[in-house]
Amino acid sequence: MTTVEIEYCVPCGHLDRAADLQHLLLRTFREQLDRVALVTGDDGVFVVRVDGERVFDVAEEEYDPDEVVRRVRERVR
Repeated sequence: MTTVEIEYCVPCGHLDRAADLQHLLLRTFREQLDRVALVTGDDGVFVVRVDGERVFDVAEEEYDPDEVVRRVRERVR
């Protein structure tokens, strides 16, 4: 099964974004995902990893939840 990790910056206020994305991924993929974990971080981090591989980093590009879902879909087993 596939695991997703969303690392987000607590002081930056990314909790709502991380929780919304977690809900979107769970609703989209349902039982195809083993886990969607929220991991606290700092320094502005907002990174999404699928099975340990980074698929999105807000430091490198603008956040687009639809694009994140597409990238997760490419890696769902």
